[in-house]
Amino acid sequence: MNHPSRVIGFVNAGHFIDHYAMLIFAAAVVIMGPALDMSYAELLPYATPGFIAFGAGSLLTGWLGDRWSRRHMMLIFYLGIGASMVAVGLVRTPVQLGTALFAIGLFASIYHPVGTAMIVSYAERLGREMGINGVWGNLGVASSALVTGVIGEYLGWRFAFIVPGVLTMLIGVAFACTVTHEDRRGARQAEAQARVAREHMWRVVVALLMVVIAISTTFNAVTVALPKLFAERLAGLTQSPALLGLIAAGVYVCGAMTQYTIGRLLDRHALKAVALPLSVVLAPLLYLAADFTDLALILVSVGIVMGAFGQVTVNDAMVGKYTSEEWRSRAYAVRYFVGFTAAGASVGLVAWLHEHGGFSTMLHAFAGLCLFAVAAALILPPEIRVPATTN
Repeated sequence: MNHPSRVIGFVNAGHFIDHYAMLIFAAAVVIMGPALDMSYAELLPYATPGFIAFGAGSLLTGWLGDRWSRRHMMLIFYLGIGASMVAVGLVRTPVQLGTALFAIGLFASIYHPVGTAMIVSYAERLGREMGINGVWGNLGVASSALVTGVIGEYLGWRFAFIVPGVLTMLIGVAFACTVTHEDRRGARQAEAQARVAREHMWRVVVALLMVVIAISTTFNAVTVALPKLFAERLAGLTQSPALLGLIAAGVYVCGAMTQYTIGRLLDRHALKAVALPLSVVLAPLLYLAADFTDLALILVSVGIVMGAFGQVTVNDAMVGKYTSEEWRSRAYAVRYFVGFTAAGASVGLVAWLHEHGGFSTMLHAFAGLCLFAVAAALILPPEIRVPATTN
């Protein structure tokens, strides 16, 4: 039998890699443009197919996780996404770039429906483990901006993809050697940990769809745009790609730490009590950020990232609480299909808004979108908590 802590450890590492790989391009695009003789607005849309695959692919990967093997799917994730990162570092034409970024998104689509379901199945305390898992994912976001900036400045943008790609494949080999194919009859299998009255389930579904679309789109837009936003708006502080990456990393780390705190709160309080305060902070902070520069922008960005990342933990816990083991990967697949498909559209939207109105217009637009998260939190029904069971 697989030891829960070992499985969760590899799954947490996978969350780090998943977000790291998806955001290397967002950080590297600042220095790739001059090297490829393309503008930011011309180059950024090549990431769109990868982000769409990130969401759309989750329907198939979630089904395979439930019907075939979550362990085998995670092994494919490690080896496939690692090889795809290396491929981006070797491209010579824009078409090759778009194809390699698409491959990263396709293999990255495995992680969330499969890995998150594994976390729920092996977790003793769902909120705590979700929070820790969220920290790992957002440390990947933070490290992507920092490490890509450093490697890009000193070794060039190609090595910013090749080095993590090789390391990821090595982790995949270690995973293959130490985690066996799961026997779900012997492992701890978490059932639904909370219930709502049947007549109120429609409110859960509607709230989940609303908040996932709003937060996933905003989350992705912010993480994609932040390196470029800082490059434009922090010119009074620094113009060093490495230092800008360090600042972005610090902002992301604040968001990661928030996810751990939110996870602990979800073990003690109902979802609505945690979700509502988080939802009301995003819109005003995004609106304020539209006119801020230098230190003020950094501080407001910390608040935006904390709110958005905390909401992601709430969304994942909502699915984990209300679904049973045999449907869990597929439930997460639908959640991430909706979220990541909307998020994929945000890449092109960021490029279009930036070209036509700059980051002020972009931030105002996403501030309006986040009002849907407030509405979603308000319609959540009361829940009846039930003790977790083991089989």
